[in-house]
Amino acid sequence: MLMTGFSSLMSLIFLAILVLAVVALVMAALARPDAYLAANKQNKNFWLIILGITVLVNLVVPMIFLQIIGLIATIVFMVDVRPALKEVSGGPRRGGGSSSDGPYGPYNGGR
Repeated sequence: MLMTGFSSLMSLIFLAILVLAVVALVMAALARPDAYLAANKQNKNFWLIILGITVLVNLVVPMIFLQIIGLIATIVFMVDVRPALKEVSGGPRRGGGSSSDGPYGPYNGGR
């Protein structure tokens, strides 16, 4: 019973890794090629190949070592490359204002 529970948990973890890799691949495909160069990151083809191999490994070759390497590549894309691409592309910022803006406009510290 314990092994079936562990197996189910590992299956869910592998599914989450696969979904994250597919989402990263789609985001990499949707970004403009010149945004990668402007953000001083590897080119678009590099990330499409790396993330595509990651998705393929997760689907076809269930080797934990390769899946962890792919997960690291996916995390690097999501936390480093994607925010740089959004910044360069002029994507919408959350809140649309500066970090000191409150819900009703800028906060000036009670001055």
